[in-house]
Amino acid sequence: MPSIRHHRRRPTPTPHRLVQLGQPVLPDQHPWQQFLAYVNLIPSGGFFCGFDRCIDTVIVLNLSGGYPLRDLQNFTGSIVSEQSPWGNHLALRLRFLLDTNILIPLQDSMVILQPSLTNFVRLCNAHGHQLLYHPASIEDICRDPNEDRRNRTLARLAQYTVLQPGPACPLNTPQTSANDACDNEILYALERDAAHALVTEDQRIHRKARDRGLSDRVYFIQSADEWLRRLHEPRDVQVPNIDDVELHALADQLDSSFFDSIRADYPGFDDWFRRKAREGRRAWVYRDGPSDAIFAICIYTIQTDEPITDGGKVLDGDALKLCTFKVEDAVRGRKVGELFLRAAFQHATNHKCESIFLHANHDQQAHLKNLIEDFGFQYVGLFQGDGVYVKAHPIDPPALQMPPFAYVRLYYPHYMSGMEVQKFLVPIQPQFHDILFPDYQFSGRALPDGHPQRHVGNAIKLAYLCHTPSKQPVAGDVVLFYRSRDMRAVTTLGVVESYQWSESADHIARIVSRRTVYSDRQIEEMARTETKVMLFRLICHFAKPIQYSELQRRRVVRGPIQSITNISDESFSRILRSTGR
Repeated sequence: MPSIRHHRRRPTPTPHRLVQLGQPVLPDQHPWQQFLAYVNLIPSGGFFCGFDRCIDTVIVLNLSGGYPLRDLQNFTGSIVSEQSPWGNHLALRLRFLLDTNILIPLQDSMVILQPSLTNFVRLCNAHGHQLLYHPASIEDICRDPNEDRRNRTLARLAQYTVLQPGPACPLNTPQTSANDACDNEILYALERDAAHALVTEDQRIHRKARDRGLSDRVYFIQSADEWLRRLHEPRDVQVPNIDDVELHALADQLDSSFFDSIRADYPGFDDWFRRKAREGRRAWVYRDGPSDAIFAICIYTIQTDEPITDGGKVLDGDALKLCTFKVEDAVRGRKVGELFLRAAFQHATNHKCESIFLHANHDQQAHLKNLIEDFGFQYVGLFQGDGVYVKAHPIDPPALQMPPFAYVRLYYPHYMSGMEVQKFLVPIQPQFHDILFPDYQFSGRALPDGHPQRHVGNAIKLAYLCHTPSKQPVAGDVVLFYRSRDMRAVTTLGVVESYQWSESADHIARIVSRRTVYSDRQIEEMARTETKVMLFRLICHFAKPIQYSELQRRRVVRGPIQSITNISDESFSRILRSTGR
């Protein structure tokens, strides 16, 4: 919670209420209410203000610290809470920019909203997040050919806040189409930090965001909903596990609605499924709910010297084919797709497959396309109307000159560890180790019994928060997580994707949004002091963790590991030898 400063000594706090800013000042209002109405005239920004009745003093709270009243000229904007400033935590406030394809169904009473959209709006309203729309969206809505829907949407826009116009997007020219100009204006506003995130179902905007380095701030509605659920309802988000099963074990569920969309896209699917079941084909499956219904599936097989495109492109040697890859909308955002990829990478490694490939429908599988491209899958052509994506998965790590993180993104789980890459020991307390790596101590069901690495764990892309003084790590560096207190051992290896620091809870929440295991309260508590935010990709857990006594014996450390510690290349090699890698 931010610090609080007063004109007078603070007595025992009593409950109080903060008046909603921006309302007209009535004659019978207390002078402090008139003051609050005046404060609301200051340009938009971020602070809390209210009145403590027990000391008859206006209180002003800033997310980065409190200020006495004489410093009010330093403040900009206003955010109001009815919670006692020292009796409750101050929730972080996020600003979401909504694209036209989100606004129209929200305002069209004739449309049945998908659950993730209604839940996203509910969480925003319940926790004070602001929903905004860009002025360019009005022009986009006016181009809606359905006059009744257009009028309904325009009439209801007033319940949202229009984003204050900024400078014109430099990418727009007289030759830019109206739709592209609208997309560019919205992304340019995001680039200028007019909002924390953009929510859109438009695949074209997602592609443009990737090209402009904004993909980490542009969300499909399912992902945005899941982000807020992790922040505000962490107990409602279940840790996913997947089963590796033979297809015949799913035959009794083949008639379920889960497979309807697959049947619609691929005529003859049921016959193909039964034929492959007789051959012993396998699948990774994610189940949910009391009935153990299927909510995600990835059917896979290994093929050799297989032609993969209509043009006859052949993948030499063994390749892992992900034949059917579907994640139901209801569980999208739970990292199930990432789980399937982690299983695929491990399976390809164990069976020495040099490539992994799949087919994806460009129009219907935008989520899948975004996911696989972030793990090095590249488009190589078409096969019967679907795009073909291939990931190089060499048995031995190729010796290439390229940025270390670009290397791990392209060739995961291989990573660079030469002299140009820093190595760090990262201490982590047991309770946070359990949160970050729930698969470490408790075996899952991802692969069959007896498999050398049976559990596929949760996600590959993770986030770690701490208060270490170190600002040394950079993208591509190697981190070794040291579990303190109980195990006192190095357990896990990862590669840094980015390393930042901040004292702003909402900024931290935005950075870790897609991979956070922390609630909003935990983030706020940590943000009271400068917090380091490490985004990283999990490479592996060590089957044989190296104990602290072994680290000392091998002269890796000389004293307690209390903060992120840089180690030498030789020390890193000693650790790997000790873990059996």
